[in-house]
Amino acid sequence: MNEQTPNTSQDILYDLRDGIGRITFNRPQARNAFTFAMYERLAAICEEANRDRTIKVLVLQGAGDKAFASGTDINQFRAFTTPQHALEYESRIDRVLTQLEQCRVPTIAAINGACTGGGAGIAACCDLRIGTKTARIGFPIARTLGNCLSMSSISRLTALVGPARVKDLIFTARLVGAEEAASVGLLTEVVEDGAALQTRAAEMAALIATHAPLTMTAIKQGLARLMTRLTREEGEDLILMCYMSRDFREGMDAFLNKRPPQWKGE
Repeated sequence: MNEQTPNTSQDILYDLRDGIGRITFNRPQARNAFTFAMYERLAAICEEANRDRTIKVLVLQGAGDKAFASGTDINQFRAFTTPQHALEYESRIDRVLTQLEQCRVPTIAAINGACTGGGAGIAACCDLRIGTKTARIGFPIARTLGNCLSMSSISRLTALVGPARVKDLIFTARLVGAEEAASVGLLTEVVEDGAALQTRAAEMAALIATHAPLTMTAIKQGLARLMTRLTREEGEDLILMCYMSRDFREGMDAFLNKRPPQWKGE
């Protein structure tokens, strides 16, 4: 039986079947870039998984073959005019990503194509990440918008790949290919193509769904307790330095007008 959870938007599709919830980011025309409403919908699904014990696993994927998710839709930043706008944005992202990371059930990111910015942040929150050979993962913010990662995202990424690799990813703004991503821990497994990705994600989800849920919850919570995180408040000065800068405005304008940004460092 197929249970379809009501959804007020088609930007995120959610299908629950046999204890496996499939979340599809459904904006292929925008490389599955996230609106604020999509972040909230993702958080709501995680909350549902925490309450509903029939849900055993969540699989996250992007519609189409171009992108898993390319981060936050740039148009969402147009209204940023005050420090509070920047802080509220990062607070929202931290809250949603933390809900995903701390979700009771195991989460699997099925990555095909680009997985960048906030999309890579979402993938990093998942317990397992399977990618196709065309998967490309990175945080190219140093050449696009000139913004920064939240303290939680920096902590999470550092736990995955280490501080030296984080600097490499951010400073070079490069996207890591599938094989390298697997070698450094950004991917758990690499498969041939989109069809193989769907098959493997389904197999892994079905396997995990048969295993002891308390064991997996204990491991997830135990690992979370091992990781020391800076709070969002401890990084507010860095968030404001970037989001309130002239460079951030320049980055947005350059991105939307498809031209190289002219950075001033101010």
